[in-house]
Amino acid sequence: MLAIAVDDEPIALDIVRSHAAKVPYLTLKAEFTDAFKAIDYINKEPVDIVFLDIKMPDISGIDFVKSLNVKPLVIFTTAYSEHAVNGFDLDAVDYLLKPFSLSRFIKACNKAHELFHLRNPGIQNDFIFLKTGYEQVKIHFDEILYLEAAGNYVSFILKDKSVLSRMTFGEIESLLPAGKFIRIHRSFMASLNKIDKIERHQVHIQGNTIPVAETYIPNLTALVNKK
Repeated sequence: MLAIAVDDEPIALDIVRSHAAKVPYLTLKAEFTDAFKAIDYINKEPVDIVFLDIKMPDISGIDFVKSLNVKPLVIFTTAYSEHAVNGFDLDAVDYLLKPFSLSRFIKACNKAHELFHLRNPGIQNDFIFLKTGYEQVKIHFDEILYLEAAGNYVSFILKDKSVLSRMTFGEIESLLPAGKFIRIHRSFMASLNKIDKIERHQVHIQGNTIPVAETYIPNLTALVNKK
């Protein structure tokens, strides 16, 4: 999703920029301390989502949204909780009360991402961009053999390499195509199409042996039999 951030405080924009860099499906295209320049940008350039402060000196975030000819998804960011009701009256996706954490920011982005695809059902990406270090790496879903979690990091295991990204399984599951991947262990998720053999407590994927936890066996069996 293509995003912009609008806030009269540069420090607030720094926080949005830092958080946005950790969301694989989000590209922050521009930042504005001048709300009117942001309105002009939205009317000329494609924008899917706006991170928007409500209390700004020249125009409020509420009036900002009302003035738009083309209305992208909106996530309000503000230090004033009393504005929340007005924000939701405008069908805002979410309302982030400053200072907000990365996890709260990602939760709002996930809501926007789901709504974006509901509004644009024809958009079906077959890839994901993963933030790894200072780079964004493009990974096609059909390249993934399995995923292994370790704390707040997940390794995407491909045929000839692995890619490590700072994410959790909870965040990843909302990004993966439905029915293509299955959780088989607290620390492992497998690509259904890549499984070569299933045993009682493990599966084999192209020479790799991956454990299957007892609680995940019924779901794995049901999905495999359904195929």
